[in-house]
Amino acid sequence: MVDGASRGTGDVLYGGPALPEPQSTAFFVLLMAIFVALMCWLVLTRHLVFKILAACLAFVPAVMFGVAAVNKYYDYYQNWGSAIADFSSQGEQAGLLGASPTSAADVAAVLRGAVYTKVAEQDGFTLLVRLHGRASHLTRNVYIYLPPQYFQPAYRHYRFGVIELIHGFPGEPQDWITVLDVTATLRNLINGGLAKPVVLVMPDANGARGVSLQCLNQVGGPQDATFIARDVPSFVAQSLRVWPPGQAWGIAGYSEGGFCAANLGLQFDYTYGFAGVLSGYFEPLLNQLSHPYRLVSPFGGNQALRVKNTPTQELLSLPAGAPVPQFWIGAGGTNPEDVRAAEIFRQLVELRQPTVVLKIIPDGGHTMFTWRLLVPPMLDWMTRGIAANAGLAGEQPELERADLSRAHRIAGHR
Repeated sequence: MVDGASRGTGDVLYGGPALPEPQSTAFFVLLMAIFVALMCWLVLTRHLVFKILAACLAFVPAVMFGVAAVNKYYDYYQNWGSAIADFSSQGEQAGLLGASPTSAADVAAVLRGAVYTKVAEQDGFTLLVRLHGRASHLTRNVYIYLPPQYFQPAYRHYRFGVIELIHGFPGEPQDWITVLDVTATLRNLINGGLAKPVVLVMPDANGARGVSLQCLNQVGGPQDATFIARDVPSFVAQSLRVWPPGQAWGIAGYSEGGFCAANLGLQFDYTYGFAGVLSGYFEPLLNQLSHPYRLVSPFGGNQALRVKNTPTQELLSLPAGAPVPQFWIGAGGTNPEDVRAAEIFRQLVELRQPTVVLKIIPDGGHTMFTWRLLVPPMLDWMTRGIAANAGLAGEQPELERADLSRAHRIAGHR
């Protein structure tokens, strides 16, 4: 389906009034009322079978209350639509490529067959790729959002900048779409003149739920950094009308994804010209692997590797004049740990970039609420920087060139 077609108001109707939203007071009151009613039935009924049935049924609202409380605390799902889309892996998915696409022809075939151009020119198109990384040998899902301009005639010869978006842990790449609403946000910003069109790429950073790899190359394990910073950019650049990795590419992430953005931005400075860190941390933690689930050092005890993948130490060890991506940093003001980490990292970046941005959301914590508020200004800043770098290379859509020519003619008559 075309991006945006599956999105609704978030109300789930069952032939009558809308079910209260998952963070609403009414939903919590409803769960409590159901639980109390079932407990009263358990106490009052005399039949053993009904007592057992009431006890079993009471377990359901009790568990749902706990889950809803966690959801409200982290501000994850604000409506049922986003929850259903996330758990069903639907949302704004548009087309699916085969198990191991290897060429631009695979992408072109899907775009020719799946895209209704008239709608895509208004809403854009989201493509789901099952990508096999040639360098990492990992096979992961990658969501790619093509903005409306990608399909508009004025941009038919225009190469777009790219932003890779890295999710947190636990999480999945589609959380950027179903929970943070990043594709609709980008469209609205572009329409309002507050952002420039870019392609958004959302790779699966961990490979499975319950696994945390922090976008690192695990010693003796998955080569996560190689997949995200080499395989994904290489495939996207070969398959779509975008700039090659470099100054017209950015990387951004929240929480664990924020660490990924900071670390990969510094490690792969030839791939990314911009990095956005939303409530990130700047020293690697233990990775969580599966089969069986266990915590392990990503570096196999190699201290040199740990230092190399610690962004605060990376910045201090870089020689003078070494290229560093432009950084944008954000955090929630009610989380002192996030704020302190952001401020320390900003001070280190300022040694090389005096204009580094740090945005604090006063009432925000380490939650989706905060990241939803940070995404728009981050996109505004990053897309403009990417467009400026593209402009320096002489890359402008025909409409913009026409506007500039008109402006020059007018200026010439003054």
